[in-house]
Amino acid sequence: MLGGKRSYQTGILCLFIILVMGLILVPQVGAQYWQAIPPYNLLWPLWSPVLSPVNSVTGLATPLLSELTNSSILPVQPILAWDPAQNLPWALYNIPPIMGGGLTYFSPLFGLNPWPPSYLLDSAGLPLPIGLPLGYGALPPTDVAAATDIVTLGNIQYLLEYPTNLFGISQSSLLTAAGIWGLPLI
Repeated sequence: MLGGKRSYQTGILCLFIILVMGLILVPQVGAQYWQAIPPYNLLWPLWSPVLSPVNSVTGLATPLLSELTNSSILPVQPILAWDPAQNLPWALYNIPPIMGGGLTYFSPLFGLNPWPPSYLLDSAGLPLPIGLPLGYGALPPTDVAAATDIVTLGNIQYLLEYPTNLFGISQSSLLTAAGIWGLPLI
């Protein structure tokens, strides 16, 4: 009788552990970290609370923009967009309206450039969507340490190109990598 009670308790304990693990692991397995943004199919970070705040109705992270074109106006800057083929995120910024408006992106090799890069356009100058790998939404979030240099250097280059005193842009108005990830400043 004692052995029967012990195996019953062990069975209940195992069932409880399986249920708890299921509650912890199932949401992690099905997590979506990225959403493709038209017209180029660049990936937008759903993991960033600043760039994809949670929709109070659906409870899901929702990108601040529904498309990313040269005429998009960024509500915060920089934003990050990622082409998994290049394996580096871009920091994108608004060009001040007095300078013609539009978007610019930061490349660690070539500095600030008009959006979009030429490889995202076909021979007629129309958007050329990139092919995304299967399961792209579940690719892991960008590592904050890996993108800190891109965001920091992009912010410096942007402020050099569009000085505060001429365009009303301040260093404090630009997001840091920590801000994009929703981390407190140290």
